[in-house]
Amino acid sequence: MASLFSYSLRNLLARRLTTALTAGGMALVVFVFAAVLMLAEGLRSALVQTGSPGNAVVLRKGSKSEIESVLDRSQAAVAESRPEIARGPDGLPAAARETIVLISLNKRSTGAVSNVTIRGIGPRSLELRPQVRLAAGRMPRPGSLEIAAGQGVSRRFKGTALGEKLRFAQREWTVVGLLSAGNTAFDSELWTDADQLMDAFRRDVYTLLLARLASPAAFESFRAAVDTDPRLQAEAKIESVFYEEQSEMMALFLRIMGISLTAIFSLGAMIGAMITMHAAVANRTAEIGTLRALGFQRRTILRAFILEALLLGLLGGAAGLAAASGLQFFTISTVNFQTFSELAFGFSLTPGIAAASLGFGLLMGLLGGLIPAVRASRVNIVDALRAA
Repeated sequence: MASLFSYSLRNLLARRLTTALTAGGMALVVFVFAAVLMLAEGLRSALVQTGSPGNAVVLRKGSKSEIESVLDRSQAAVAESRPEIARGPDGLPAAARETIVLISLNKRSTGAVSNVTIRGIGPRSLELRPQVRLAAGRMPRPGSLEIAAGQGVSRRFKGTALGEKLRFAQREWTVVGLLSAGNTAFDSELWTDADQLMDAFRRDVYTLLLARLASPAAFESFRAAVDTDPRLQAEAKIESVFYEEQSEMMALFLRIMGISLTAIFSLGAMIGAMITMHAAVANRTAEIGTLRALGFQRRTILRAFILEALLLGLLGGAAGLAAASGLQFFTISTVNFQTFSELAFGFSLTPGIAAASLGFGLLMGLLGGLIPAVRASRVNIVDALRAA
């Protein structure tokens, strides 16, 4: 096997230009393949990290996103009184009533208008989300027209830097704090006092109730109580599960789009590999005949050419993956179809995506080189030696 590997590798090195062009085509396909998977994974991980597995959210029954949900004050009070909810140091439930509203803001880079989520928070909202911390300034005071902005949204939208002012709902709001929320959806949000936000938009209902459970085992009891209480008409979900569901539609769209593009590009790459391998067979007919005359069997010739094609695919796959890994330094923003608000997230490379990308490169090499390899193994010894 070592001699076969050495033979195939030397043949690739002997045709450096052809090898580089073919591997480059495969690298482009693997780059697109890996980039799309990294994009979908980045979206998924951003939303999963947004939620905490120790928290539960209560929303109107059947709501697929936060903006579809409404919860009036009596419903929030009933859900908040459940014994499965942990208690804070003050003996009160570790829960927060929140309201979600979308507002339109202008981007700093282009001036284009895009939707931004503004979250009306309760006194315990920050405490319930340890992944969010105050990076600068202070949190908005209850009852005031003050805002804390995620650092991501502050970088991208006008009027959201510390000390700047925003005007919406016929009121002027001042940004008094910046939030650091890491790679989560909260980095793309504005936070203000829930009751002040409801008053500004003339709403008398909350969107959801966020609660920290006394223990993970308490969730099933909490969920059953919320689901069956006729006063609530609501349902409870683990917060991390709820946010993961938000990524499903968009992640599916990204994967379908990416796989479609990859399928088109990979066809061209496989044809390129096939042409390269066919040329290799044609140029080495005499060499193949000599090997057969020396006693090398057909299956050995077949293995050598398949190994050569696999090395070509591996080279292209590794180059494409290396290029795609550089995307991890970039952050993109797009509109989430389920919330209609802008969400920023990065490309995420996982071991699974790396393995899938290299496997895809090997598969292209195998499919592109299989027919030429079979042709090489069937070369007639006499005809091959005459060609020499």
